[in-house]
Amino acid sequence: MTITAPQPTRRSRRSSNMQEAAPSGLVLVVKILLMAMVDGFGLFLLMAFIANAQIIVAVTVGVGLIAVNIVYFRRGGLAAKYIIPGLIFLVVFQIFVIAYTIYVSFTNFGFGHNIDKSSAVEQILSNSIDRVPGSDSYPVAVLTADGQLFLLATAPDGSAKLGSADSSLAPAPDAVFVGGKAQSVAGYTTLTLAELFQQQEAVTSLAVPLGDSVSDGFLKTADARNAYIYESTFIYSVPDDTMTDTATGAIYRDNGEGNFESADGLILQPGWKAMVGVENYATAMASTGQSEIFGVFVWTFVFAFMSMLLSFVAGTFFALVFNDPRLRGRRGYRVVMILPYAFPVFLSGLVWSGLLNQQYGFINQVLLGGADVPWLQDAMLARVTVILVSVWFGAPYFFLVCTGALQAIPDDIQQAARLDGASPWQLFRHIKLPLLLVSVSPLLIAAFAFSFNDFGTIFMLSGGGPSNPTSPIGAGATDILITVVYKLAFLPGQKDYGLASAFAVVIFIVVSAISLALFRKTKSLEEVY
Repeated sequence: MTITAPQPTRRSRRSSNMQEAAPSGLVLVVKILLMAMVDGFGLFLLMAFIANAQIIVAVTVGVGLIAVNIVYFRRGGLAAKYIIPGLIFLVVFQIFVIAYTIYVSFTNFGFGHNIDKSSAVEQILSNSIDRVPGSDSYPVAVLTADGQLFLLATAPDGSAKLGSADSSLAPAPDAVFVGGKAQSVAGYTTLTLAELFQQQEAVTSLAVPLGDSVSDGFLKTADARNAYIYESTFIYSVPDDTMTDTATGAIYRDNGEGNFESADGLILQPGWKAMVGVENYATAMASTGQSEIFGVFVWTFVFAFMSMLLSFVAGTFFALVFNDPRLRGRRGYRVVMILPYAFPVFLSGLVWSGLLNQQYGFINQVLLGGADVPWLQDAMLARVTVILVSVWFGAPYFFLVCTGALQAIPDDIQQAARLDGASPWQLFRHIKLPLLLVSVSPLLIAAFAFSFNDFGTIFMLSGGGPSNPTSPIGAGATDILITVVYKLAFLPGQKDYGLASAFAVVIFIVVSAISLALFRKTKSLEEVY
């Protein structure tokens, strides 16, 4: 018996020909133009990463760029041409972000530790300068160009030199002298006396390096007429990796945590970004903040669960009501129901914050006849309020979803239940709700994950308050984990990106674990129903 292979259909032959056929002239031109744009942007990123000494990232970008060109300029591989854009976005906006957050969580990156060690050494040396006794006097004029201040100094040998805070003092052969003093340079504007008064603080704080190294000293002026040589009171020893204060003799050593520290515990600022291991995770769960963190965890779970549950209940209720064919004007009611979902959360949060104002809010003054209800000032009432406002945001979403799911339930099943004598409650309990849960369960999980990180509602409505001044992590009564992360990372004077990243990793692990468990539960529902 001979088995013959099936003959290819017209569609399969056409698909194969499309993959192997060379593109037409116009298509080829468009492809080349698009790839030129991609390659140009890729080369820009490549050079930027190389300039910042990020070799690993630069190599990754280069390899990816070569792979993209190979995929799109070779014949065939149609599936890869569609997959590559999505894969790039997945790597850049998901995998890279997660990986970088994990990396930052093991560092001390934040306020006072956002530069590398060499830059920190230069700043310490330049921030601790003092006038050199007996230094020569340099008559100066203050110039400006492109919004930057310059010192035009007349050296003791009579030559003119020009420099700024970003460029060391260099000869200015084309300077114009007036009375033996360099006064102006072509392309620069010499400040008048009135202009000097207006910028007095900037002029007196201007320090112009004398050379490429900080140890060469600086030129500074206190009166915009004469400048003197200043040198740092600290000396950095490269072999010993120590910083010595020449005034006190104190020696500062690298403490392994991104700072120079003396034997008696004094720390020099600024520090630098350094790896600190699991210190951020230990700090997050330390004894001083353990009870506070536990309370935030519990409240976050309560807020996420209640927001999800009540939004689903409210959305399902209105979907059942507005799905009844006996109700007149259902379309108008449905439009009104989805309006909260159509407005931006941050804008609606601000509106609700004004409506719930204790003294001047519309709800207290108009609806409650001038009552003084502390909706957002009392801790317990504020928590109830943010949950209810979150339900106001989330119920329209579940209303839309549940409306579609209810309309998808076959009428013959419901009709058969009614013929068997099922009451409306029994019909909902045993027919509609189980079938509804099969369709909506994944969305419930997504809603829980969203509410777990619902930054907009909490921050725009209550700002995490009412505040708790005794909280070691600055957590208010309605703060959830994501708002605590924001306060740690972005509020002025705090900005601990490493600790905030550790919290973010914890949130990611918790939400992932809960979602995985709930998805398994959803699978069991599908097997039952």
